Amino acid sequence: MDDYYRFRDEQDDGGYLAALVMTCQEVLAGLPAYELIAPYLHELADYYCALQVYKHVRREERVPLLQAWFGEQESPSPPMAWYEFAASSGSTLGIFCLVAHACHQDCTALLARKIRDAYFPWVQGLHILLDYFIDQDEDRRGGDLNFCSYYQDHREMVARLSHFYKQANMSISALPYARFHRLIIKGLLGIYCADKKVYPQKEVRMAARRLVFLGGSGGVFFYLVCWLYRRMPASDVQSAST
Repeated sequence: MDDYYRFRDEQDDGGYLAALVMTCQEVLAGLPAYELIAPYLHELADYYCALQVYKHVRREERVPLLQAWFGEQESPSPPMAWYEFAASSGSTLGIFCLVAHACHQDCTALLARKIRDAYFPWVQGLHILLDYFIDQDEDRRGGDLNFCSYYQDHREMVARLSHFYKQANMSISALPYARFHRLIIKGLLGIYCADKKVYPQKEVRMAARRLVFLGGSGGVFFYLVCWLYRRMPASDVQSAST
């Protein structure tokens, strides 16, 4: 346990955060294969935590700190830009996948490594780059950091997003339940490209049309379902969910 509120004026949450941490620790300690996934779990969590620190400093300090952090990485990562590495660090999908597999006795150290390599950077990078892809206009108005803004143009951005998708698709092919993992990356395309934020941004809208087809018929299906769901009246959504 740590003094999680030491830099905040508010100090007392009634024990909520401490109880949450202890519950997570107890659950993880009880996983049959926890020791096998722990190194990769810690690595991905460290990336995530570091990103949150460097992203939320003073505006003029953000990019230099993120670039310096990227320069410190010694792991043999695939060639990528600093903003793509940062985006890949901002997803927790790899953590979820590792924990899910650690629930089973047949999880191995080799499998844990394959999950890490498939999800970081490819699946996680695709996830967060798509998130920034649809938020470009909103972040520009708000003065917020947007990793997609560092591409030279929309053509390069679509090419790199396509590359992340293709690499993710190839990497997850070596994992158990590959069809399930493939549904995840197709679902990411559908969820983000069908978002209402896409339509008012002309270049983003045109790029989204190209990206959707990367997932083939499955990707188009997810896109259509998400598009229809997000445009249903609230009363209809509530009825459908019940």
